[in-house]
Amino acid sequence: MFRDSFKYYKSRDPNTDLRDVIDFNKPDNNKFRFRRKFLEERYEHGLGLKPVKDWQVFDLIDIPGLIFIKNPFTAHGQKYWIIKCLKEYSKKPYKLNLDAHKLLNDDEDWWDACFKSDKRKVLLPKLRWATLGYHHNWDTKLYSETWKSEMPSELSLLTSFLAQTLGFNDFKAEAAIVNYYRMNSTLAGHTDHSEVNVEAPLFSVSFGQTAIFLIGGLRQEDPANAIFLRSGDVVVMSGKSRLMYHGIPKILSTTEAPWNHETESNDNDLYALDPEDWNNARDYISEARINMNVRQVLKPGQSLL
Repeated sequence: MFRDSFKYYKSRDPNTDLRDVIDFNKPDNNKFRFRRKFLEERYEHGLGLKPVKDWQVFDLIDIPGLIFIKNPFTAHGQKYWIIKCLKEYSKKPYKLNLDAHKLLNDDEDWWDACFKSDKRKVLLPKLRWATLGYHHNWDTKLYSETWKSEMPSELSLLTSFLAQTLGFNDFKAEAAIVNYYRMNSTLAGHTDHSEVNVEAPLFSVSFGQTAIFLIGGLRQEDPANAIFLRSGDVVVMSGKSRLMYHGIPKILSTTEAPWNHETESNDNDLYALDPEDWNNARDYISEARINMNVRQVLKPGQSLL
């Protein structure tokens, strides 16, 4: 059962056996299939992605509709998105978990308060989530036309490009949750069912430390599969998998830091990164994980809730 598997992988026992965790660094034809064809060869400037011909994309045999893209980002691209999540997506008009606790003054944002004031020790570990676009209401689990902001254009472009490359041509990014995990963080098992449109895929992009991603079935009683998610990895929940129970029982220290690899030549299309910003972001990500999950809220042709 999902709950039993979650409890097992959540254990702090350093001897927990992880041999059954699906690892895309170790090909296993019994667990997943490699996708060899795309609709067309595509390259989008400014998103920090490798050319599509270099992507490694897999379908999970036991999880219909779940698609895994093994880190399609360049090293520079990872830096770009890590800084975006930390510096830009933690600002107004986006909503933060910090808002309810009044930890920031009206004229403050989290990034500057952490790195340009004496509040770093208090504020840095307290950021847990930000909502963009249609803001998820954690109490009612509903979206509202009266509670939304503009989606960041670059995040919409990224997920639209991923969607079209995989054949989801009608996907439109309308809401996102950015989760900020510390090394002892977890995300309880849940389903994403608040959207009017649950037929559209959900895109999940991870950066930083490694996570164990647990995905079960449509019921909590169904068995679950565990998957390693490393920095840059993309998970697409489509079809039957879109409404499956899933969660994060554990964060693990990564054995590599792909954001520190040599910058590839096709990265010069991205804006130059401020060295001070990256130094701050690198310190943060060395003991944290960031996940952007993006979804479509409305049905095709629908303009309002």
